[in-house]
Amino acid sequence: MVRVEGGILVPFYPPSPKEKEIPVKSFWMDKTQVTNAQFLSFVKQNPSWRRDKIKKIFADARYLSYWQTPSSLGNAKPDQPVTQISWFAAKAYCQAQDKRLPTENEWEYAAQASPRQANARKDMEWRTHVLDWYTRPAPKELPEVGKSEPNYWGLYDLHGLVWEWVLDFNSSLISSDNRENATSPDKNRFCGAGALVATEKDDYASFMRIAFRTSLKATYTTSNLGFRCAKDL
Repeated sequence: MVRVEGGILVPFYPPSPKEKEIPVKSFWMDKTQVTNAQFLSFVKQNPSWRRDKIKKIFADARYLSYWQTPSSLGNAKPDQPVTQISWFAAKAYCQAQDKRLPTENEWEYAAQASPRQANARKDMEWRTHVLDWYTRPAPKELPEVGKSEPNYWGLYDLHGLVWEWVLDFNSSLISSDNRENATSPDKNRFCGAGALVATEKDDYASFMRIAFRTSLKATYTTSNLGFRCAKDL
């Protein structure tokens, strides 16, 4: 894990007019996304999270379906990010490591960093780079984690690999289809996905990210959605 020094976050959609700036405390975050090998070790130690044993209320039918068997990877490479993971499974993994999923604000704060700046949201070249990933077709085979250039904090692949779950949700970002369930804290969750923080209306990458994460429910799994863990200092 690496330490991310706290600071001030300017959210893309402020929770309220009085919260245009949000303080973020220092925290730990995993350098990379959780890999197939790491999650395989977890399910072997916690068989209730195997795809053949998990309860339907915790994951949809696509959960880990690309693994050869419930307890073997097959053609999935050990160091690729694990995907087709529900929010419930990601949360359980982090808790088993004495960690947790990062909060929305932590994700946004960490992911606004470029390789050279802690806050690159005004850097048009960096924003263009991030948008390029959002609009690029997904590769047939995911790269291994940790192969990109780390950002200012030493974190890898916040942009350019897969979207990532976060712990909490913001009620202002829940879609109208899901609003009836908004009072349940575990019913609607979203992912930070190469989370570029910005308030400018021409920040198309952030609009795309928000559209994606508000379409999710905690049981959803997709081939381009993984996670990493965080921890309090």
